[in-house]
Amino acid sequence: MEAVYLISAAVGAAIFLFVILGSFFTVNTAEVAVVTRFGRFLRIAEPGLNWKTPVIDMLAGVVSLRVNQITLTMETKTKDNVFVTIPISVQNRVRPEKVYDAFYKLADPVAQIKSYVEQVILGHVPGMTLDEVFASQSSIAAAVKQELDADMAAFGYEIVNVLVTDIVPDQKVKSAMNDINAAQREQVAATARGEADKILVVKKAEAEAESKALQGQGIANQRKAIVQGLQVSIEQFQKVVEGATAKEVMQLVMVTQYFDTLKSIGESDKTNTLFLAHSPAAVREMSDQILNSMLIAEKANNQ
Repeated sequence: MEAVYLISAAVGAAIFLFVILGSFFTVNTAEVAVVTRFGRFLRIAEPGLNWKTPVIDMLAGVVSLRVNQITLTMETKTKDNVFVTIPISVQNRVRPEKVYDAFYKLADPVAQIKSYVEQVILGHVPGMTLDEVFASQSSIAAAVKQELDADMAAFGYEIVNVLVTDIVPDQKVKSAMNDINAAQREQVAATARGEADKILVVKKAEAEAESKALQGQGIANQRKAIVQGLQVSIEQFQKVVEGATAKEVMQLVMVTQYFDTLKSIGESDKTNTLFLAHSPAAVREMSDQILNSMLIAEKANNQ
């Protein structure tokens, strides 16, 4: 009997210690625990060491207070009948003061958030063109956050941020957009090349005009120098040879230059055969023609 009593006491003590020790529980940081009594909500257990009444109190679950990210992909049509896929990231967390609502009011928070996001997207994107959708990513995200935060607040959730990470049109539409962009850039490049060619042509024409003007000025200066040189030669010759007329001096100069020219032609290795009249009358006639031409040109320049 005594042995049975000792065994019973030991078993009872073990059960008592098990129940007492099992009533202690810990909650991790950034989490809270929901404690119920006979299935009815009792309280929220904060992080750290907690205690519940043995047998009658139970842990219904643990709720995380960390920011959670839900990645969704929405597909809709724009105003210009282009189907687009919109990846959306929704960052949310449970409000610490509304853990009860978050734990008991929603069975599937992810599905609920997705439904609200679809409602907002379908209310905004179909009224925009594709270009407007690309230009309004931030405004779309702000609209989703505003409406989603207001709707999910009743269920104890806070929408920290909403990110529209991309706008993905149909592959054929993307190819067409790339072709349009490439064509526009090619048009700009062709215009630029045409302007460059135009500038080159204009500059070349201006250079040629300036070159011809300088060339003509050089020829005029050369002729003026020749005339002045001949004038000085005539005056000096008349001082040495008294009674010589200007015409006679010019004929002598022309004959001298004529023979100098023939000499230069004969000394050149690449000279072709030339047939020239070489009688005294021909030389005199040639000098007369050259002299008359120079006098006529000088008169025209003086006028």
